[in-house]
Amino acid sequence: MDKTAFAKTFLDDQNPDIFGNALLDYFNGNHPEDITVHSSIAENDKIPTDYLFRDFDAMPPIEQRALNLIKGKTLDVGACAGSHSAYLQKQGFEVTALDQSPGAIEIIKKRGVKNAVCSTFLDFNAEKFDTILLLMNGTGIFEHTAKIDQYLLHLKTLLRPGGQILIDSTDIHYMFEEEDGSYWVDANRDYYGEVTFEVSYKGQKSATFDWLYLDFDTLKRFAEENGFKAELLEKGEDFEYLARLVLD
Repeated sequence: MDKTAFAKTFLDDQNPDIFGNALLDYFNGNHPEDITVHSSIAENDKIPTDYLFRDFDAMPPIEQRALNLIKGKTLDVGACAGSHSAYLQKQGFEVTALDQSPGAIEIIKKRGVKNAVCSTFLDFNAEKFDTILLLMNGTGIFEHTAKIDQYLLHLKTLLRPGGQILIDSTDIHYMFEEEDGSYWVDANRDYYGEVTFEVSYKGQKSATFDWLYLDFDTLKRFAEENGFKAELLEKGEDFEYLARLVLD
């Protein structure tokens, strides 16, 4: 699964700013460590903090393709360390970096991104955009299938006429395949791509949060039910893909 898929967690008094703390340590040279990912469907994984600061050449092909398709005023949702926003700003685009991590927003500003907003996605409604960018498993912010409609409707309110949403995800069906070719199903979940995570860093652990991996056909079905056309732009070697949504 995408190692940058967990940069958008929900923060409160009991939920430390894991990604923000890691980003600040790396940027300030304060002995950064890997971020540990605890998953409901896999063994613990690691996110190297330096990878969150990758430049364009180090980005996966799907991310590069998305950045090459940007048009007009752009919203970068879940901007994390601001790597996509910084690149787009250098290319001359007006871009707003959005993240709910205060530490991430501090780093994004220090990296020179002019417009950076600390907010959850559903609470952000200040402007409209020609392109909305949701990378690093962008469907993850939907949380679970029961909330997809809510998020798509909010995305609709943020689009200018003729605007586009560029979103990526991974079809994780392969994680449920048995040796005999059959698949096991978690009867406690409505859809196999609904995953529960925690992240930890230097002895601190986040609260549990939901994250959604969507196959393209399911994304397309929900998109069309909410007035969008969905186009599959590119597939990767590990079941990841890039899609574009436009208003029908």
